[in-house]
Amino acid sequence: MAATKKCVSIVGATGLVGSEVARILHLRAFPIRDLRLFSSGRTRERETTITGRAFPIVPFALEALGEPGICFLAAGGDFARRYARQIAARGHVVIDNSSAFRMADDVPLVVPEVNPRHLVGHKGLVANPNCSTIQMVMVLSPLARRWGLKKVVVSTYQAVAGAGLAAAGELATHSQARLDGRDLPPRAFLDRIAFNVIPRIDAFDGDGWTGEERKMMNETRKILDDRSLSVIATTVRVPVFRGHSESVYAQFERDIDLSEVRLVLEGAAGVEVVDDPAAGKYPMPVDCAGKEQTFVGRLRLDPDFSRGLCMWIVSDNVWKGAALNAVQIAEILP
Repeated sequence: MAATKKCVSIVGATGLVGSEVARILHLRAFPIRDLRLFSSGRTRERETTITGRAFPIVPFALEALGEPGICFLAAGGDFARRYARQIAARGHVVIDNSSAFRMADDVPLVVPEVNPRHLVGHKGLVANPNCSTIQMVMVLSPLARRWGLKKVVVSTYQAVAGAGLAAAGELATHSQARLDGRDLPPRAFLDRIAFNVIPRIDAFDGDGWTGEERKMMNETRKILDDRSLSVIATTVRVPVFRGHSESVYAQFERDIDLSEVRLVLEGAAGVEVVDDPAAGKYPMPVDCAGKEQTFVGRLRLDPDFSRGLCMWIVSDNVWKGAALNAVQIAEILP
């Protein structure tokens, strides 16, 4: 039986994530009866082409959403806090890409391969997790089910695409400027991103943690249903256009076996093991752009602790880390 076609709206359709949501809906043949695209600001009406058909992109208005359906929000936290619950109250299921509601008790925070059961009984608003959190729990979840998880230490190497289109443009123009012997003042970042790494993503709190680090720590616990899990994160912006990388060290409740770790990960939905260092095979952002999988490699046992595992995780932060995960949520909505 053919899937029931749904009315779909995308708010923030002019941005990087919103435009990718539209493209992925087509690539995955999502059943759409009516597609409406909105900008989140007061931009002039424009249009975009999807599969040869032109769609107008108009400024958002509640009254313009049409009949109840699925509404993807890719418009930032302030916009979501103002409108998400209003949209849901009109009968739409809102899938929000911002951090506004991720830790709200009444809002499920979902990675479909990891915790789809959290969608049961949703109240019309679903949160899409942080990009770096998504790829990490994709790998940790099947391992936690097998051996139990006690502690996670992660350092991220996050691409500029995570900061939006302007940030990607800044990396390109500032890199060329540096090669030409010129310095340009940073705009999208507080520090220079070209030929540099910035050990800061988001603002610092009073204890020295950044907002991005707190997101990874808190969201991982919520998604994995383990509020006592120890998670320590250091998040870093690197001069890569697209694709986040993570060095992850995990400690488990029971002794682990590396060959079994490989088997578990090879059988995990949405995970691909790329782990033959001697042959030069390990995950890299340049190989992961535009791909659905989360890639893991550099699998190593802690030489001093039989329950410790080191690994290297890479994923397209715009796809699985944002737009694709949102579409997958829509696909499994109860």
